[in-house]
Amino acid sequence: MHKKWIIVSLFIVIAFTLNAQKLSFKKDRTFKIVQFTDMHYMHGNPKSDTTLMLIPRILDEEKPDMVVFTGDIVTGKPVEEGWDAVTKFVIDRKIPFAVTLGNHDHEQGVTREEIADIVTAYPFNINRLSDVSRGRVMDNVIPVYSSEKPLKEAALIYCFDTGAYSTIDDVSGYDWVTTRQIEWYREQSIHYTVKNNFQPLPALAYFHIPLPEYRLAFNDEKNVRYGERKEDECPPGLNSGMFLSMKEMGDVMSTFAGHDHVNDYIVNYYGIALVYGHFSGWKTTYTPEINGARVVVLKEGKRAFDTWLHQLDGTIRHKVSYPADFTNPGK
Repeated sequence: MHKKWIIVSLFIVIAFTLNAQKLSFKKDRTFKIVQFTDMHYMHGNPKSDTTLMLIPRILDEEKPDMVVFTGDIVTGKPVEEGWDAVTKFVIDRKIPFAVTLGNHDHEQGVTREEIADIVTAYPFNINRLSDVSRGRVMDNVIPVYSSEKPLKEAALIYCFDTGAYSTIDDVSGYDWVTTRQIEWYREQSIHYTVKNNFQPLPALAYFHIPLPEYRLAFNDEKNVRYGERKEDECPPGLNSGMFLSMKEMGDVMSTFAGHDHVNDYIVNYYGIALVYGHFSGWKTTYTPEINGARVVVLKEGKRAFDTWLHQLDGTIRHKVSYPADFTNPGK
C-alpha cells in the first residue's frame, strides 16, 4: 500500500509539473511574449545594474505569458550566478521562459552544453536539451495550446541555436543555421501540419543571429518596415536556406533575432515578418540610448500578432499589427 501511494504521488507531481509548463492561449484568445536580448550581463558589475532594473519593470507592466531570452545574456564571470540573477525575476513571477544562446554566452570558461544544463534545471524553464546538431543546444519547438481545447495545439514557438562563428576556414564572420537544424525544423513543421488537418499552424521563430534576408528585406524599398536600422546587419557570411524552408513550410509568420544592438526594426519579406528585439543590456557593451524589450501578442486562430517596443522609461515605440499594417507597399 505504501508503494502504491508513492507511485500515485509521483504521477501527481509529474502531472502538475507538465501542466505548469504547458502554454495556452488565455480566455481572450491572446498569448503575450516578452523578448529580452543582448543583456551582456556581468554579475556584480555596476554597468549591468540597469539591466536588473529593466527586467522586473517590464514583467510587472506587461504581465507576459512567456519570456524568451535570445542570446548574449550572461557574458561575464561568475556565469551561474549571472544566470541566477537574470532568471530570478521570471522564476519569482512563475512565468514560463525559453532561452536561445548567442555568440558570446559560452566565452566565459563554460561550454554551450554546460549553459544548457544550467538553464534547463531552472523551474519554469521550458527548453529541453537537444542534440539536433552538434554544438547547438536547446533547439526546441514549443506548442501553445488552444484556449477552448486544452489538448489541441494552436500555435508554435520555435527556438534555434544559431551558433557563434564560422567553422569553415575560408569563410569569415558569424555562424549559420545548420543543414541538420533545417531538416529538423522541416520534420517538426510537417508533424504539426499533418496533425492540424494538413494546415500549417501559426508559428514564431526565435534565435540570436539574424538571417541574411534581414539585410535584403530592409534594403528593398518596396517592403514595408517600422523601426530603425542604425548599424549594418551582421548575419552569417553564407546563406544556409533557413528562410526558404520557412517559406516552403508555410508555418512561420515571423522571426525574432538580436545580435545587432542598435537595430530594432520589423520588415515584411515575402509574407514573413523579419524582426529585431530591443537591446536589453546596458553599459557593458555598445548600447542605444536606452534599453528595453520587444512584446508580441499572438491571436488564437489567426496568422496575426501585435508587437511593440517597451523601453525602461515606459515609452512604447513602433506599435504595429501584422499583417494589417504591412499591406501598403512603399510605406
